Amino acid sequence: MSVKGDGHRVMPFPRSRRIIAGFLDVARRKHLVHALVELDVTLPRRLLRDHRARTGESLSFTAFVIAALARAVEEHPMVQAYRLGRRRLVVFDDVDVCVLVEHEGGDGRIAAPYVVRAANQRTYREIHDELRALQSGGMAAHRRMEAGGRIPVFLVRWGWRLVAGRPRLWKRLCGTVCVTAVGMFGKGPGWGIPIGGYTLQLTIGGIGTRPGFAPDGGIEAREYLSLTLSVDHDVVDGAPAARFLQRLKELIEGGHTIAATAG
Repeated sequence: MSVKGDGHRVMPFPRSRRIIAGFLDVARRKHLVHALVELDVTLPRRLLRDHRARTGESLSFTAFVIAALARAVEEHPMVQAYRLGRRRLVVFDDVDVCVLVEHEGGDGRIAAPYVVRAANQRTYREIHDELRALQSGGMAAHRRMEAGGRIPVFLVRWGWRLVAGRPRLWKRLCGTVCVTAVGMFGKGPGWGIPIGGYTLQLTIGGIGTRPGFAPDGGIEAREYLSLTLSVDHDVVDGAPAARFLQRLKELIEGGHTIAATAG
């Protein structure tokens, strides 16, 4: 219930945010390093527009990035390794991608987490269809967050610390890597810097247009995606992260999964 005052109002802190606040309290202990990069997405964006013009169907750009990310991680699995105690690492085979999907909830619009399981074994079309069904379907994730918000704050924080120290439990509940798409809510270029509990997290920023080199060497308007790559430096060094990023760049800029789906 809101209480109005002199030029302001006081309202309850949403229960669903309490789970997120507890998660971030644990996540901020990670030693993250961030790489702010630009990718030329002129070709994949053109393929998506061409598909929409032919069929009337709007394919998900976020699903495309997830598909590319999963393939790059499969080739460089150490970027989704997690510490087990002080002397061991757990390196997963399947790439389970956590993505935040916005829904209309009781506290207004809220981005609830959803895990795309074994995304490295899925096609772009399958990932796209799954996300679209989730956006138009139920609110199970939001209801879980609402229910979790009833738990005392100190127990929420204790629970997240417990999960963070157990990689297999973390995978089951949270996935192995994370994608946050902040660029979908605005226009123009711009990067986001996340607080993440993952060994690897991608933050999809905005897309801007400026002159660039066309494949034939000429100058034309090109579209550039602002992308933030965040890795846990306790687990991943700079050189492996750079090799992973180069492969991810190739997969995104080439638009291969879109061509296979929308061709």
